Amino acid sequence: MITIKAEQDLEKMRQACELTKQTLKLIEKNIKVGVSTAELDTIASNYIKSMGAKASFKNYNGFPASICTSLNSVVVHGIPSHDAILEEGDIISVDVGVYYKGFHGDSARTFLVGKVNPEIKRLVNVTKESFFEGIKGLKAGSFVGDISHRIQTYAEKNGYSCVRELVGHGIGKKLHEEPQVPNFGRSGSGPRLAAGMTIAIEPMINMGERNVIFLDDDWTCCTRDGLPSAHYENTVLITEDGVEILT
Repeated sequence: MITIKAEQDLEKMRQACELTKQTLKLIEKNIKVGVSTAELDTIASNYIKSMGAKASFKNYNGFPASICTSLNSVVVHGIPSHDAILEEGDIISVDVGVYYKGFHGDSARTFLVGKVNPEIKRLVNVTKESFFEGIKGLKAGSFVGDISHRIQTYAEKNGYSCVRELVGHGIGKKLHEEPQVPNFGRSGSGPRLAAGMTIAIEPMINMGERNVIFLDDDWTCCTRDGLPSAHYENTVLITEDGVEILT
């Protein structure tokens, strides 16, 4: 069921989303050569707890960490590890969810580690841009497929591919709510959006082919061809005449 948030609920969501945004900013300051993804997880976990909130991902369906840290060819859901050390030229997508006052915020960024190959840096930039392409003209009365089509068109125009096995989603009292928000599709298709809906839009864009594989840990999703992937996500609010980016 798709939920429409009342104004009092939206105020709580804005607070959860602000904490999500601040957690990512804190992580960004600590992205450097020699840092382990487990250290980043600890930094995020400690900050979220200090703010009286909870990490949305911790123990979610058994996920063992507070954040997802996905290096290079890992698309999403990478598990933080003391053995995963950031190296010059890496890219790392960090996905953060924060639960506060009964509501979730969800956001992801792909960060550069030191000097990154220009072709890979372009992938990261286009992934971010595809999010903003996806929300162009979006408002109450638009369709989910309008987002999907814009993201797919922009990514493929730039020579990349969109992951299809994983999608964006509604968000609120639950981390994952209806509707699903694919990064591919046809304009005018899918559920119609209404004011008060909150959704997480999250392009997952591969440098090579779109196909992915899942590792035996039941979480880590990687590109099948081993080429890099980037991820960019925001929680947004649909309004009568546009979109408010909450994260």
